[in-house]
Amino acid sequence: RDRPEIRERARWYLEPVDYLTMRFTGVPAATVMSMFPSWLIDNRTPHPTGYDPVLVARAGINPERLPPLVPNGSVVGTVRPDVAASLGIPASARVVTGLPDIHNAVVASGCTEAHQTHIGLGTSDWVTCPMPRKTTSLRWQVASVPGLGDGQYILINSQDNAGRALEWFRHAVAPDLDYPQIEELAAAAPPGAGGAIFTPWLTGEHCPIDDRLARGGFHNVSLTTGRGELARAVMEGVALNLRWLLTGAEQVTGHRLDPIRVIGGAARSDLWCQIVADVTGHTLERVADPALAGVRGGGLYAGLVLGHITHAQLRDLVPVDRVFTPDPGHRAVYDRLFAEFPRLHARNKGMFRRLNS
Repeated sequence: RDRPEIRERARWYLEPVDYLTMRFTGVPAATVMSMFPSWLIDNRTPHPTGYDPVLVARAGINPERLPPLVPNGSVVGTVRPDVAASLGIPASARVVTGLPDIHNAVVASGCTEAHQTHIGLGTSDWVTCPMPRKTTSLRWQVASVPGLGDGQYILINSQDNAGRALEWFRHAVAPDLDYPQIEELAAAAPPGAGGAIFTPWLTGEHCPIDDRLARGGFHNVSLTTGRGELARAVMEGVALNLRWLLTGAEQVTGHRLDPIRVIGGAARSDLWCQIVADVTGHTLERVADPALAGVRGGGLYAGLVLGHITHAQLRDLVPVDRVFTPDPGHRAVYDRLFAEFPRLHARNKGMFRRLNS
């Protein structure tokens, strides 16, 4: 639609993960996991076998340009000799089907069994777990898609801003400080940030409310509110937004999702992990080297596909470097703030429409 000159020249419509696989092997291939975001596959069954002709026709896409589908967890081929030479790896190296980010994160966190839950705390954030059935919730804006090929589904959702909210704060409010200094300021501020609330909807929001016109803001700020309180409010606002989403995830799954593993670059912050634990009231298990979890996930998935490890072994193969237990002394203040948090969107969504349409 947007680049017709490229569309006409393209041989295959590939997701980036499948494009990389093709560059490694020379073989065009995709899986139902990698192609589910195209909405060309019937996700109502845990074992879809091909593109849905009705959906393909409605999309107006030439089916001859869709890559052939292979089973999840297949060996696509061996690496091309020129690629092997360029990277300095054996020419006999086998290439397995790649994973979309959410599936890779499930493996990376070691949460591949039903209702084993992890949070991705990076640029954006999410709450995800495998589950044994298909579900879609318009109320909470969450759904499930076919999982890792074991008959399970994976709960999917996304919130637009987590670490990016703190990045915005640094550039806009504290350009003279680095992140450790901002964290030090936030740690010195009291839990609850003196009553200040930050809504992290800087680019709109997807879950648990789908509102592309929503915008972020500080609320209940007074003359006594300093940069430390504002910094803490940003971190707490992301956690409050996560608690809102986690509430929906637990209603949809019918389970209390605890403990929760956490991965992602923002999870390197001890303070932020503790704030998330305190705000949500859930125990967090931080995966070691959380910013590199995706790399570990890719390696572990290759091990699963090639039969070197099993799903039963996976959780113990993912190291946890620290456990964050909710502080019961902070529960009351965060319950009080959370009671107001969803109302801030309900009361301001009309303004968002008027100002941002």
